[in-house]
Amino acid sequence: MTDHLANALNTIKTHEIVGQDKCTVQATKLIGQVLEVLKQHKYLKDYKKIKDGRYNLFEVELQGTINDCGVIKPRIPVRRHDWNKTEEEFIPAYNVGLLIISTPGGIMTNADARENRTGGRLLAYVF
Repeated sequence: MTDHLANALNTIKTHEIVGQDKCTVQATKLIGQVLEVLKQHKYLKDYKKIKDGRYNLFEVELQGTINDCGVIKPRIPVRRHDWNKTEEEFIPAYNVGLLIISTPGGIMTNADARENRTGGRLLAYVF
């Protein structure tokens, strides 16, 4: 089994390190929602869905602001009261980076989950 989200984030990170301004990643619903969160928080310029033969891909325009990103395995459940401890574990400093979480309300960041007073499962980190 392959983790498409891990492959997508690794592709984005390596293209950012090299200094390229575009990359393509496999298109899935989860990856699309994660890319939307990254775009809203100014980690990406834009992305669009393209068709390459029989594959659906996202063409991602990079901004050059990602230092590190990746998935969190296993996908740890976090209760709504445990956000401080979880942020200390995965984010390097206060107000630096974000956690991407799958909640009953959809894919959102740790700040949004704290504001909505909800818990969820950790998917990825970015800073």
